[in-house]
Amino acid sequence: MIVNKLFSIILSFLVLLQSFGLHFDDLVQIDEFVEHAQFHSEQYGDNVIVFISKHYGKLKADHQKEHQEEEQEHEELPFQHQSHTSCLTDFAINTYISEFKAPEFAEFSVATFYYQASTSSLHSKGLFQPPRLS
Repeated sequence: MIVNKLFSIILSFLVLLQSFGLHFDDLVQIDEFVEHAQFHSEQYGDNVIVFISKHYGKLKADHQKEHQEEEQEHEELPFQHQSHTSCLTDFAINTYISEFKAPEFAEFSVATFYYQASTSSLHSKGLFQPPRLS
């Protein structure tokens, strides 16, 4: 009983993380994130906000150009995967047509439908018949 609850909690947490775009690999790579942040703090005097901006924000392109020797460390940082979600938005503005045409009706014709019994042996044996009361 407790195992089922624990499993459902872990599975729910995993679905929640994936809905935010986090993967299990990201959680494993947190130590690389901390090590690289300490390196930036010691080497360049960057605080956490500047470090995040250099690797995930506005300064990312400039930082990659200036420090190509750190490319291997940058690839090992978490949250570097590309998301394949896209947003499609369609706006229809002023699609009202002022000229309405009278509807055209096709001629009424009588359709001839008929039932054709199945030739399958399963129908004749009664396998696909409605249940009968005994």
